[in-house]
Amino acid sequence: MALRKTSKAGVVGLAVAALAATAYAAPAQAATDTPSAGTGHRATQRAMDAAVQAGVPGITAQARDSRGVWKAASGVGDLKTGAPRGKNDKFRVGSITKTFVATVLLQMEAEGRLRLDDTVERHLPGLVRGNGNDGREITVRQLLNHTSGLFDYLADKKYARTYLGEGYLKHRYDTLPPEKHVRVALSHEPLFTPGARHSYSNTNYVLAGLIIEKAGGRTYEREVQDRIITPLGLKNTSNPGNSIHLPRPSSRGYAKLFRSAPDRIDDITEMNGSQGWADGDIISTAGDLNRFYRALLRGRLLPPKQLKAMKTTVATPGSRSTSYGLGISRLKTSCGTTLWGHGGGMVGWLSMAVTTADGRHQLAYNYNADWDGTSMPKIVDAEYCDRSR
Repeated sequence: MALRKTSKAGVVGLAVAALAATAYAAPAQAATDTPSAGTGHRATQRAMDAAVQAGVPGITAQARDSRGVWKAASGVGDLKTGAPRGKNDKFRVGSITKTFVATVLLQMEAEGRLRLDDTVERHLPGLVRGNGNDGREITVRQLLNHTSGLFDYLADKKYARTYLGEGYLKHRYDTLPPEKHVRVALSHEPLFTPGARHSYSNTNYVLAGLIIEKAGGRTYEREVQDRIITPLGLKNTSNPGNSIHLPRPSSRGYAKLFRSAPDRIDDITEMNGSQGWADGDIISTAGDLNRFYRALLRGRLLPPKQLKAMKTTVATPGSRSTSYGLGISRLKTSCGTTLWGHGGGMVGWLSMAVTTADGRHQLAYNYNADWDGTSMPKIVDAEYCDRSR
C-alpha cells in the first residue's frame, strides 16, 4: 500500500511524491555478488547518515553496478536497545509491490490470458458499480497506470479515522479482505472519466490483484511466487498473507500516528499483512529488490512488447520530470540520469528502488520510519550524480 499523510498508511507513495517534489528536472544475467571495491559510494553513505542525523532512526541500502555489490546501513534498528540497523534487513516495501503485480498481469497478457484493453467488467463482472463507477468503462491498462478515476480507499475519511492514532493501534491486527477496500472506494464517486488523467489510487491495484486471481485461477500470492520470486531466486521476498510478523533479520518499524503529538513515536513493527495486499503487502530486502528491477529492465521477466507497454508512461500532475507507466515510474535525477523504479510506504516504513534504463546500476533502500520522505531523493542523487564515485 502506498501511504498518505492523512490515513492509516499515513504516507501513500510518499517516497515517489518526495522525488517528484524535488529539483529532479543487454542479455539478461544475474549481477555478481562480489563486494564493491573501493569507496565509490561515499556520497550515498553521507546522504544516509545525514537523514539519520535529521531524525530517521535507521536506513538499510544496497547498490549494484559494474563494480559489484555495495551494502550499507546507518542509524539504529531498535530505538529501545540501540541495536544498529542491519545491512541485510527485511522490511515491508509498500507500493513497490505494484511493480510485481503489473509484471504478473503483463506476463498473463503475453500468454493470452487477458488483454490490457479488457474492461474490468470482463474479469470482475458486476464488482465495480455504483456512485457513477462503472467497470465496463475502465480497462486493465487504466488500473495499472492510475488513470481509472477510481477513488483511493485510503483517502476515505472514515477509513482514515479507523486507522489513525489510537484507531490504528487498535486495528492493526485486523484481517482486511480486498473486497472491503473496494467497497470503501466505491462509496465515492469517481474522480474523473476513465482515461482523462493520472491520479494515484491504491484501489486500482486491489482490483488488479483480483483480476490476477480470476485470470489465473490461483491466489495473487501464488502467481507472484511462481512467476517472479522463485525464478529469480528472491529468497528474502515473500507475501505475508495474514501474518503479523516480520521475518528476520529485520529491524523495528516506527510511526508518528498522532498529529496532536508530533514527537510521539510508536513501534508498529507487527501488523496484519492483509491490510496491504496487492497494493502493498510484499516483504523484501534491498538486495532482492535490486535483483528484481535488474531482471525486469533487462528483459528477463517480460517479452519486448510487454516491457515496452510497461514503460509507456502518462504524465503525473505536479511534476515535469516524473511520469508513470504500468506499475513503474520514470524519473530523472538532478544531473539528468533517467531511472525506472518505484517508491513505497507502509505504516512504519519508507522504501525506494530504482535502476538505470539499461539495468546495469540499481539502488534500493529503506527507512524504518514513515516520516521525512523528503530526504529520500538526496540518497538517489548521491548515488547517481556524485562525480567522486
